[in-house]
Amino acid sequence: MRYAEDNASALVITDVTSQVDERFCTLRWRWPDGVQAVYIHKTSAEEASIGTGDIPPVGMKLYTREEYKSNNGYRDRLDEIGLVSYTIYARLAENGETLLVRQSDGANRVVVSAGKARIYYSVQQKRGLFGKQKTVHMAITAEVPVARDVLCYVKKRGGHPAGKEDGILFPFVQDFAPGRNVLPPIEIGKDDFVRIFFTDGPKYGLYYELVPE
Repeated sequence: MRYAEDNASALVITDVTSQVDERFCTLRWRWPDGVQAVYIHKTSAEEASIGTGDIPPVGMKLYTREEYKSNNGYRDRLDEIGLVSYTIYARLAENGETLLVRQSDGANRVVVSAGKARIYYSVQQKRGLFGKQKTVHMAITAEVPVARDVLCYVKKRGGHPAGKEDGILFPFVQDFAPGRNVLPPIEIGKDDFVRIFFTDGPKYGLYYELVPE
């Protein structure tokens, strides 16, 4: 499989639309005359921006014009989170070889939002009656696997941290599995407070929603 030469540029996919409903995405597009099948590539929007050079991407799905008519489009389940990119390539055949029409205008690509996964967090601070320290119990309940570098906790003396820069930042040392993750308790000073934040709000806020329990 390879990309077709420029003389196939007239056989392009246009008018791509998307509709997301209940974790399913339906794509529709205008088929060029003479094209009976396409290849559909699905990836994250971040990976799609990198491109694949002169080699067609792997993991594509073949979809025929008859299937498109029967299903009134292409319907795909969204198991991902964040922004997802779909690229549709017109499929040609030449001397028994499969060719894909590459479009530099990007008209054959659409980006959809697969939604955000929720991360619930709990921070409980307990102090003994005469103790000079408090014990902090933290728990993370995730809908999907979450890497350790997505979250951090911040300790501040005299009040609750307002952001990840408002105190001393500590990384987590383990990834979070789907479901409830109870972390080992930590000891802090009696006047210290702890709160959990994204390590990079603008980046991870596209994929997750951080919700206090």
